[in-house]
Amino acid sequence: MSALDSTPQADWRRLAADLAAGPDLVRVAQPLADLTTFRIGGPAGAVCPVENAAAARRFLEFAHGHGLPWTCLGGGSNILADDAGYAGLVLVVRTRQLEVAGDAIRVGAGWDFDTLIVETLRRGLTGLEFASGIPGTVGGALVGNAGCYGREISEFLREATVLRADGRQEIVGPDDFAFEYRSSALKGRGDVVLDLVLALARGDPAAAGEVRAARLADRRAKHPCNLPCAGSYFKNLPPARAGEHRRPAGRLLEAAGAKSMREGGAAVFAKHANIIVNIGGATSGDVLRLAARMKQAVRDRFGEELSEEVLHLATPAASQGPAVD
Repeated sequence: MSALDSTPQADWRRLAADLAAGPDLVRVAQPLADLTTFRIGGPAGAVCPVENAAAARRFLEFAHGHGLPWTCLGGGSNILADDAGYAGLVLVVRTRQLEVAGDAIRVGAGWDFDTLIVETLRRGLTGLEFASGIPGTVGGALVGNAGCYGREISEFLREATVLRADGRQEIVGPDDFAFEYRSSALKGRGDVVLDLVLALARGDPAAAGEVRAARLADRRAKHPCNLPCAGSYFKNLPPARAGEHRRPAGRLLEAAGAKSMREGGAAVFAKHANIIVNIGGATSGDVLRLAARMKQAVRDRFGEELSEEVLHLATPAASQGPAVD
Protein backbone atom coordinates (compact mmCIF):
# COMPACT_ATOMS: atom_id res chain seq x y z
CA MET A 1 0.00 0.00 0.00
CA SER A 2 1.40 3.41 -0.93
CA ALA A 3 1.23 6.45 1.31
CA LEU A 4 -1.37 7.87 -1.06
CA ASP A 5 -3.76 5.03 -0.23
CA SER A 6 -3.79 6.09 3.42
CA THR A 7 -4.33 9.82 2.72
CA PRO A 8 -7.43 11.17 4.48
CA GLN A 9 -10.35 11.60 2.09
CA ALA A 10 -10.30 15.13 0.68
CA ASP A 11 -12.14 16.89 -2.07
CA TRP A 12 -9.31 16.98 -4.62
CA ARG A 13 -11.58 18.46 -7.29
CA ARG A 14 -12.41 21.37 -5.03
CA LEU A 15 -8.70 21.89 -4.37
CA ALA A 16 -7.96 21.92 -8.10
CA ALA A 17 -10.74 24.41 -8.81
CA ASP A 18 -9.64 26.62 -5.92
CA LEU A 19 -5.97 26.82 -6.88
CA ALA A 20 -5.95 26.50 -10.66
CA ALA A 21 -6.06 30.15 -11.73
CA GLY A 22 -4.00 29.51 -14.87
CA PRO A 23 -2.85 26.67 -17.10
CA ASP A 24 -1.22 24.75 -14.26
CA LEU A 25 -3.62 22.31 -12.61
CA VAL A 26 -3.35 20.45 -9.36
CA ARG A 27 -2.04 16.97 -10.10
CA VAL A 28 -3.23 14.04 -7.98
CA ALA A 29 -0.92 11.08 -7.27
CA GLN A 30 2.01 12.53 -9.24
CA PRO A 31 5.24 10.59 -8.52
CA LEU A 32 7.77 12.65 -6.61
CA ALA A 33 10.39 11.07 -8.85
CA ASP A 34 9.10 13.51 -11.50
CA LEU A 35 9.82 16.50 -9.24
CA THR A 36 13.21 15.68 -7.73
CA THR A 37 16.67 15.64 -9.28
CA PHE A 38 17.31 12.21 -7.70
CA ARG A 39 14.41 10.84 -9.81
CA ILE A 40 13.29 8.83 -6.79
CA GLY A 41 10.00 8.87 -4.88
CA GLY A 42 6.45 7.55 -4.79
CA PRO A 43 3.21 9.51 -5.35
CA ALA A 44 2.16 12.67 -3.58
CA GLY A 45 -1.45 13.14 -2.56
CA ALA A 46 -1.62 16.27 -4.72
CA VAL A 47 0.97 18.55 -6.29
CA CYS A 48 -0.10 22.18 -6.36
CA PRO A 49 1.87 24.73 -8.41
CA VAL A 50 1.26 28.27 -7.09
CA GLU A 51 2.36 31.51 -8.67
CA ASN A 52 1.25 34.09 -6.09
CA ALA A 53 0.61 34.63 -2.40
CA ALA A 54 -3.17 34.26 -2.71
CA ALA A 55 -2.85 30.76 -4.19
CA ALA A 56 -0.31 29.76 -1.54
CA ARG A 57 -2.63 31.01 1.19
CA ARG A 58 -5.56 29.02 -0.18
CA PHE A 59 -3.29 25.99 -0.34
CA LEU A 60 -2.40 26.28 3.36
CA GLU A 61 -6.01 26.91 4.36
CA PHE A 62 -7.08 23.77 2.54
CA ALA A 63 -4.31 21.70 4.11
CA HIS A 64 -5.11 22.89 7.63
CA GLY A 65 -8.85 22.57 7.08
CA HIS A 66 -8.52 18.92 6.10
CA GLY A 67 -5.77 18.04 8.58
CA LEU A 68 -3.40 17.16 5.73
CA PRO A 69 0.38 17.14 5.90
CA TRP A 70 1.98 19.55 3.45
CA THR A 71 5.41 20.51 2.28
CA CYS A 72 7.01 22.88 -0.18
CA LEU A 73 9.31 22.11 -3.11
CA GLY A 74 11.33 24.32 -5.39
CA GLY A 75 13.52 22.65 -8.00
CA GLY A 76 13.59 19.33 -6.17
CA SER A 77 17.34 19.25 -5.59
CA ASN A 78 18.83 18.26 -2.22
CA ILE A 79 15.81 15.99 -1.65
CA LEU A 80 15.41 12.23 -1.27
CA ALA A 81 11.69 11.49 -1.62
CA ASP A 82 10.53 8.30 0.04
CA ASP A 83 9.51 5.24 -2.00
CA ALA A 84 6.14 5.26 -0.21
CA GLY A 85 5.41 8.76 -1.44
CA TYR A 86 4.00 11.67 0.54
CA ALA A 87 0.46 11.34 1.89
CA GLY A 88 -0.37 15.01 1.69
CA LEU A 89 -0.05 18.16 -0.39
CA VAL A 90 3.09 19.40 -2.13
CA LEU A 91 3.26 23.09 -2.93
CA VAL A 92 5.55 23.93 -5.86
CA VAL A 93 6.51 27.61 -5.68
CA ARG A 94 6.56 29.30 -9.09
CA THR A 95 6.61 32.98 -8.14
CA ARG A 96 8.83 34.48 -10.82
CA GLN A 97 8.77 38.29 -10.70
CA LEU A 98 12.08 40.10 -11.18
CA GLU A 99 12.59 43.78 -10.36
CA VAL A 100 15.85 45.73 -10.31
CA ALA A 101 16.30 48.77 -8.07
CA GLY A 102 19.82 50.13 -8.23
CA ASP A 103 22.17 47.39 -7.08
CA ALA A 104 19.42 45.26 -5.56
CA ILE A 105 16.98 42.81 -7.11
CA ARG A 106 13.62 41.54 -5.92
CA VAL A 107 13.16 38.05 -7.29
CA GLY A 108 10.39 35.48 -7.01
CA ALA A 109 11.36 32.37 -5.06
CA GLY A 110 10.46 30.17 -8.02
CA TRP A 111 13.31 31.40 -10.22
CA ASP A 112 15.91 28.79 -11.16
CA PHE A 113 19.01 29.86 -9.21
CA ASP A 114 21.50 29.45 -12.02
CA THR A 115 19.20 31.20 -14.49
CA LEU A 116 19.00 34.10 -12.05
CA ILE A 117 22.79 34.31 -11.97
CA VAL A 118 22.84 34.59 -15.76
CA GLU A 119 20.17 37.29 -15.64
CA THR A 120 21.95 39.36 -13.00
CA LEU A 121 25.21 39.27 -14.95
CA ARG A 122 23.34 40.29 -18.09
CA ARG A 123 22.11 43.35 -16.19
CA GLY A 124 25.60 44.21 -14.96
CA LEU A 125 25.04 43.00 -11.39
CA THR A 126 27.73 40.83 -9.84
CA GLY A 127 28.19 38.80 -6.69
CA LEU A 128 26.31 35.56 -7.27
CA GLU A 129 28.65 34.14 -9.92
CA PHE A 130 30.44 32.07 -7.26
CA ALA A 131 27.30 29.87 -7.08
CA SER A 132 27.14 29.14 -10.83
CA GLY A 133 25.77 25.69 -11.53
CA ILE A 134 24.05 25.13 -8.19
CA PRO A 135 20.72 23.44 -9.03
CA GLY A 136 17.30 24.30 -7.65
CA THR A 137 15.31 27.48 -7.15
CA VAL A 138 16.47 30.65 -5.48
CA GLY A 139 13.87 30.13 -2.74
CA GLY A 140 15.18 26.66 -2.04
CA ALA A 141 18.74 28.01 -2.07
CA LEU A 142 17.75 30.54 0.58
CA VAL A 143 16.00 28.01 2.83
CA GLY A 144 19.05 25.70 2.65
CA ASN A 145 21.55 28.59 2.72
CA ALA A 146 23.18 27.21 -0.41
CA GLY A 147 26.79 28.03 -1.14
CA CYS A 148 30.22 26.89 -2.21
CA TYR A 149 33.82 28.10 -2.23
CA GLY A 150 33.33 29.67 1.19
CA ARG A 151 30.36 31.85 0.15
CA GLU A 152 26.64 31.55 0.92
CA ILE A 153 23.50 33.13 -0.49
CA SER A 154 22.59 34.46 2.97
CA GLU A 155 25.40 37.02 2.61
CA PHE A 156 23.33 38.83 -0.02
CA LEU A 157 19.88 38.74 1.59
CA ARG A 158 18.34 42.10 2.45
CA GLU A 159 14.76 40.99 3.08
CA ALA A 160 12.24 38.33 2.09
CA THR A 161 8.48 38.03 1.82
CA VAL A 162 7.25 34.94 3.64
CA LEU A 163 3.84 33.41 4.15
CA ARG A 164 3.49 32.15 7.70
CA ALA A 165 1.76 28.87 8.45
CA ASP A 166 -1.25 30.79 9.80
CA GLY A 167 -1.67 32.71 6.53
CA ARG A 168 -0.01 35.97 7.56
CA GLN A 169 2.25 37.55 4.94
CA GLU A 170 5.31 39.29 6.35
CA ILE A 171 8.46 40.99 5.13
CA VAL A 172 11.39 39.84 7.26
CA GLY A 173 15.12 40.46 7.43
CA PRO A 174 18.01 37.98 7.54
CA ASP A 175 17.72 37.51 11.31
CA ASP A 176 14.37 35.77 10.88
CA PHE A 177 16.09 32.95 9.00
CA ALA A 178 18.69 32.22 11.72
CA PHE A 179 21.10 31.09 9.01
CA GLU A 180 23.60 28.36 9.70
CA TYR A 181 25.88 26.32 7.48
CA ARG A 182 23.59 24.77 4.82
CA SER A 183 20.53 25.44 6.92
CA SER A 184 18.05 28.03 8.16
CA ALA A 185 15.15 28.24 10.59
CA LEU A 186 12.73 27.74 7.70
CA LYS A 187 13.75 24.10 7.40
CA GLY A 188 11.81 23.46 10.58
CA ARG A 189 9.00 25.99 10.24
CA GLY A 190 5.82 26.02 8.21
CA ASP A 191 6.71 29.20 6.27
CA VAL A 192 6.78 29.66 2.51
CA VAL A 193 9.23 32.07 0.87
CA LEU A 194 7.46 34.05 -1.86
CA ASP A 195 10.16 36.48 -2.94
CA LEU A 196 13.44 37.94 -1.70
CA VAL A 197 15.61 41.01 -2.14
CA LEU A 198 19.32 40.43 -2.79
CA ALA A 199 21.92 43.18 -2.50
CA LEU A 200 24.45 42.84 -5.33
CA ALA A 201 27.02 45.20 -6.86
CA ARG A 202 27.86 46.90 -10.13
CA GLY A 203 31.08 45.11 -10.97
CA ASP A 204 33.23 44.06 -13.90
CA PRO A 205 31.03 41.80 -16.08
CA ALA A 206 34.03 40.28 -17.85
CA ALA A 207 35.74 39.32 -14.60
CA ALA A 208 32.48 37.96 -13.18
CA GLY A 209 31.98 35.95 -16.36
CA GLU A 210 35.42 34.40 -15.95
CA VAL A 211 34.55 33.37 -12.39
CA ARG A 212 31.31 31.83 -13.64
CA ALA A 213 33.09 29.91 -16.39
CA ALA A 214 35.65 28.56 -13.92
CA ARG A 215 32.96 27.47 -11.45
CA LEU A 216 30.96 25.72 -14.17
CA ALA A 217 34.07 23.93 -15.46
CA ASP A 218 34.92 22.77 -11.94
CA ARG A 219 31.38 21.51 -11.44
CA ARG A 220 31.42 19.61 -14.74
CA ALA A 221 34.69 17.96 -13.74
CA LYS A 222 33.49 16.83 -10.30
CA HIS A 223 29.72 16.40 -10.55
CA PRO A 224 27.55 13.98 -12.54
CA CYS A 225 26.23 15.39 -15.82
CA ASN A 226 24.06 12.49 -16.97
CA LEU A 227 23.14 10.66 -13.75
CA PRO A 228 20.37 11.73 -11.36
CA CYS A 229 21.60 12.86 -7.94
CA ALA A 230 20.78 15.30 -5.17
CA GLY A 231 24.17 17.01 -4.95
CA SER A 232 26.51 16.62 -2.00
CA TYR A 233 24.89 14.12 0.35
CA PHE A 234 26.68 15.10 3.57
CA LYS A 235 27.66 18.46 4.99
CA ASN A 236 31.32 19.38 5.18
CA LEU A 237 32.73 19.08 8.68
CA PRO A 238 33.64 22.01 10.94
CA PRO A 239 37.21 23.30 10.63
CA ALA A 240 39.91 21.56 12.65
CA ARG A 241 41.06 24.92 14.02
CA ALA A 242 39.47 28.36 14.30
CA GLY A 243 39.90 30.44 11.18
CA GLU A 244 40.39 27.48 8.84
CA HIS A 245 38.02 26.25 6.16
CA ARG A 246 35.54 23.44 6.73
CA ARG A 247 36.88 19.97 6.07
CA PRO A 248 35.42 18.42 2.91
CA ALA A 249 33.32 15.37 3.71
CA GLY A 250 34.28 13.93 0.33
CA ARG A 251 37.94 13.60 1.32
CA LEU A 252 37.10 11.60 4.43
CA LEU A 253 34.68 9.44 2.47
CA GLU A 254 37.22 8.74 -0.25
CA ALA A 255 39.89 7.82 2.30
CA ALA A 256 37.36 5.52 3.98
CA GLY A 257 36.77 3.63 0.72
CA ALA A 258 33.32 4.98 -0.08
CA LYS A 259 33.88 5.22 -3.84
CA SER A 260 33.55 1.46 -4.18
CA MET A 261 30.18 1.33 -2.41
CA ARG A 262 26.85 0.51 -4.00
CA GLU A 263 23.38 -0.54 -2.84
CA GLY A 264 20.96 -1.67 -5.52
CA GLY A 265 20.55 1.17 -8.02
CA ALA A 266 22.39 3.69 -5.84
CA ALA A 267 26.15 4.12 -6.03
CA VAL A 268 28.83 6.56 -4.91
CA PHE A 269 29.88 8.73 -7.84
CA ALA A 270 33.29 7.76 -9.21
CA LYS A 271 34.57 11.36 -9.31
CA HIS A 272 33.24 12.59 -5.96
CA ALA A 273 32.86 10.44 -2.86
CA ASN A 274 30.25 12.76 -1.32
CA ILE A 275 27.74 12.30 -4.13
CA ILE A 276 25.29 9.40 -4.44
CA VAL A 277 23.96 8.79 -7.95
CA ASN A 278 20.94 6.92 -9.24
CA ILE A 279 22.51 4.55 -11.76
CA GLY A 280 19.13 3.09 -12.67
CA GLY A 281 16.06 2.12 -10.69
CA ALA A 282 17.39 3.31 -7.33
CA THR A 283 14.91 3.43 -4.46
CA SER A 284 15.01 5.62 -1.37
CA GLY A 285 15.80 2.46 0.57
CA ASP A 286 18.88 1.88 -1.59
CA VAL A 287 20.08 5.42 -0.95
CA LEU A 288 19.45 5.31 2.79
CA ARG A 289 21.31 2.01 3.16
CA LEU A 290 24.22 3.33 1.12
CA ALA A 291 24.37 6.57 3.11
CA ALA A 292 24.39 4.60 6.35
CA ARG A 293 27.35 2.53 5.11
CA MET A 294 29.20 5.69 4.11
CA LYS A 295 28.66 7.26 7.53
CA GLN A 296 29.81 4.10 9.28
CA ALA A 297 32.97 3.92 7.19
CA VAL A 298 33.96 7.47 8.18
CA ARG A 299 33.03 6.76 11.79
CA ASP A 300 35.19 3.63 11.85
CA ARG A 301 38.18 5.20 10.08
CA PHE A 302 38.24 8.70 11.59
CA GLY A 303 35.84 8.74 14.54
CA GLU A 304 33.92 11.55 12.81
CA GLU A 305 30.14 11.80 12.50
CA LEU A 306 28.77 12.98 9.16
CA SER A 307 25.53 14.94 8.97
CA GLU A 308 23.17 14.68 6.01
CA GLU A 309 22.71 17.71 3.77
CA VAL A 310 20.11 15.93 1.61
CA LEU A 311 16.66 15.90 3.22
CA HIS A 312 14.55 12.73 3.37
CA LEU A 313 11.01 13.68 2.39
CA ALA A 314 8.48 11.31 3.95
CA THR A 315 4.97 11.72 5.33
CA PRO A 316 5.25 13.39 8.76
CA ALA A 317 3.20 12.50 11.80
CA ALA A 318 2.09 16.13 12.21
CA SER A 319 -0.27 17.95 9.85
CA GLN A 320 2.30 20.59 8.94
CA GLY A 321 5.54 20.13 7.09
CA PRO A 322 8.62 22.28 6.69
CA ALA A 323 9.47 24.21 3.57
CA VAL A 324 12.16 22.38 1.64
CA ASP A 325 13.95 22.60 -1.68
